[in-house]
Amino acid sequence: MAFLKPVQSVLAFLTILPAGKESHDIYYVARNMYLFPVAGAVIGLMVGAMAFGISHFLHPLLVGLLVAGSLVIITGVHHTDALADFADGLMAKGDKESKRKAMLDPAVGSAGVATLVMYFAGMIIVFNTGFGSPVRIFTSIIAAEVIAKYVMVLITHRGISAWEGFSSPFTASMKDRRKMLAATAIMLPAVWFAAGYVGMVALAVSIALAALLKRVSNKSFGGISGDVLGASNEITRLASLIVMSSVML
Repeated sequence: MAFLKPVQSVLAFLTILPAGKESHDIYYVARNMYLFPVAGAVIGLMVGAMAFGISHFLHPLLVGLLVAGSLVIITGVHHTDALADFADGLMAKGDKESKRKAMLDPAVGSAGVATLVMYFAGMIIVFNTGFGSPVRIFTSIIAAEVIAKYVMVLITHRGISAWEGFSSPFTASMKDRRKMLAATAIMLPAVWFAAGYVGMVALAVSIALAALLKRVSNKSFGGISGDVLGASNEITRLASLIVMSSVML
């Protein structure tokens, strides 16, 4: 039971699934951020099972549309919104403060809209490119979700907050190397069991993307923010699915 409560809280934070009062305490969630890959596995199992079932009788493009829509709904649109805000901030003209204001603007700009269109197009098209079987779709979705959540943990471990805000409790908590090792110990067997060496290739690509995102965020914003973390989740999920649909077994 001691393990179940933190997992429940992390799941409630990352999804629309109901949980106890601890889910509303951001500091409690931040202390347990190393469990994000567990939440990724749960989300992947739910959405992957749905994709497995419908892929037997629906066109792959429709499967991609329903998977993308399910992920947006189950995660409460938070990470998708973060991707749009990240794009707006990144493409804004001016200094770090100007970029920060663009990122925090509640209105979605043209850069955010274009990024979301490309993201959803990629999510839909990737399922028409060669997973080959319903089982592989199922396992790839699980692996991609675990990797995406692990990347969020990795970026907070390696990065600093651009300003005092949403990301601050997470970057402070995840400087603990034992938690980072715990997250890695959870992630590696989950990805290997789900997708084997193809999953490891997707993981390597995602870690490289995480390093790039951290570098770009440091240059543009002076560090990472909640929007950077949410964007990293969406970007590395799609990247992982692209890799796992492309690499031959």
